[in-house]
Amino acid sequence: MEELRRAYSRLCKESGAEPQESVLQQLQELSRGRLDLATQSLTVDSCRALGKLLQKGSLLTELILSDCMLSEEGATLLLQGLCVNTVVRFLDLKGNNLRATGAEALGKLLRQNKSIQSLTLEWNSLGTWEEAFATFCGALAANSALRQLDLRNNQISHKGAEELALALKSNASLQQLDLRWNHIGLLGGRALVNCLPSNRTLWRLELAGNSIPGDVLRAVEQAMDHNQDRQTAFRENQARTHVLSKEVQHLREEKSKQFLDLMETIDRQREEMARSSRASAVRVGQLQEALDERHSVIKALKAKLQMAEAALALSEQKARDLGELLAAAEQERRSQAQRQAKEHRLEQQEAAERESKLLRDLSAANEKNLLLRNQVDKLERKAKSQQEQLFLARQELSNTAAELKLRAVQAEERLELEKKRSRQSLEDSEHLRFTEVEHMTRHLEESERAMQERVQRLEAARLSLEEELSRAKAAALSERSQAEEELVKAKNQVRLEEQQRLAHLEEKLRLLAQARDEAQSACLQQKQTVADAQARASQLGLQVEGLQRRLEELQQELSNKDQEKVAEVTRVRVELQEQKGRLKAELTAQEALKEKVAALERHLKVIASDHREALLDRESENASLREKLRLKEAEIARIRDEEAQRASFLQNAVLAYVQGSPLRTLSPQK
Repeated sequence: MEELRRAYSRLCKESGAEPQESVLQQLQELSRGRLDLATQSLTVDSCRALGKLLQKGSLLTELILSDCMLSEEGATLLLQGLCVNTVVRFLDLKGNNLRATGAEALGKLLRQNKSIQSLTLEWNSLGTWEEAFATFCGALAANSALRQLDLRNNQISHKGAEELALALKSNASLQQLDLRWNHIGLLGGRALVNCLPSNRTLWRLELAGNSIPGDVLRAVEQAMDHNQDRQTAFRENQARTHVLSKEVQHLREEKSKQFLDLMETIDRQREEMARSSRASAVRVGQLQEALDERHSVIKALKAKLQMAEAALALSEQKARDLGELLAAAEQERRSQAQRQAKEHRLEQQEAAERESKLLRDLSAANEKNLLLRNQVDKLERKAKSQQEQLFLARQELSNTAAELKLRAVQAEERLELEKKRSRQSLEDSEHLRFTEVEHMTRHLEESERAMQERVQRLEAARLSLEEELSRAKAAALSERSQAEEELVKAKNQVRLEEQQRLAHLEEKLRLLAQARDEAQSACLQQKQTVADAQARASQLGLQVEGLQRRLEELQQELSNKDQEKVAEVTRVRVELQEQKGRLKAELTAQEALKEKVAALERHLKVIASDHREALLDRESENASLREKLRLKEAEIARIRDEEAQRASFLQNAVLAYVQGSPLRTLSPQK
């Protein structure tokens, strides 16, 4: 408080005046922002200093200047300082004999100041000057901060009361007004009664000692009671609205918490979906690896097929070599026959006796030749049967390749079906979830694209394998056609050789008569050549048996490969069934998640419906309260009309009494 004393002393010195000791003492004893200068005679200089101090003072909330004998200039200076003050709440100017200038200064204060809530103006003379008091009332109408106004003993007439009534019609903040011990009278009381229906905030109006009739006072009391009831109802409504706002805020907070919980559950579901998508990607990668392994197995089978075809080519080459050996043997036999013919020519003279023997030998040789031909035919039949077996083996290979293709196609179709099912399930889950799951759909689309690319790669590999198989088949068919052509050529050569042999035999029969002597040596040599041919034929039979065993081994290998393929196909089926089971489990998990989301949505709907019902209940309560207020207002309006009628009846009675009394003749005309 020392700062206020110093500031007051400095301001007094600046104006060339001495500070008042009483003011300094009160500033020193300032407690809780209350400056009490009651009964202190304040000079104009002190009022000027206090006005300047009040412009900057931020500690004073109550200012008591009652019975200070303020002059018009001092009061104006103090009120000018209070115009810009925003801290003072209570101002007491009792007993200062404020007049026209003071009323104008008070009007300026009420227009500019927004902090003063209580103003005491008892024992002044504000109502004596009607124009200044009208200015004060106009400022009161524009003021929105004042709550309590004390105008006792201010010589307010009925015109001043009318000005106050006009001010009260526009004022919406004043709650208590004390007009006791003035000169308001009947007309002023009626003006105040007429203004009260327009004012809803004033709930205390004191009019004692103003020569106002009792019915007017009762009307004022009823209006005050009505306003007081209205204020209490308004406070109750404010309290209820405050409670309702708190409840609504609480409901909003709970709803926000529930929404956050729901968002957390949705985020967890998204994480679970991401984990499931990653697991599905891993499973797809595993399936891709399994497909790669199968492709490697198919490549190994193709390599084995190529090896089998190479072995078949080697066997065909061996057959060709055997044919060449047979041709060489036939050529040797021809050369031997020519030699025998030459020897028969040389020994014709000596072979006369041995013709019968030679004929027998020739018949035996012919029989042996027939046997040899039969053996050759048997060898050819065996070769044909081997070729047929080779053809059957190739057909079996082609059938196995076709079965492999069909199984690969079926596996691809199953994969596509599984992809379609997974896509359908993903689309359903995406439709059921919120639009915030777009990154999951993008991720799934990328994975689907990767799967499609992998499937396209697999199809390209499958097409390349089919092309390789078709090439191998074409090569096998070309080799087979070449072998058949070679066999046809060999048959033609054998037939020509047989014809040539028949011609040679005819020539030999013609020359037997001349070459009897040479026949014996030729027969001996022929026997030796036949023995050699039999040995070679036995060797050829052994080679053919070896080829047959080789073919049986190849057939066994093919059967083993078929069994391995069947086992692989069964394994693939088992894996596909396991994958189907996993996909079904994922679908069930997704359905469970969908059910959880649906349950959460239902829970939210229930909460929203409860919230709506609570709001509807609150609205119905508010409507019932409004209806009660409306009924009360209607009742008050009815009571007011009845009181107005009573007042009019009373006025008419008074006027009739006044007009009928003998004093009317003595009263002056208005």
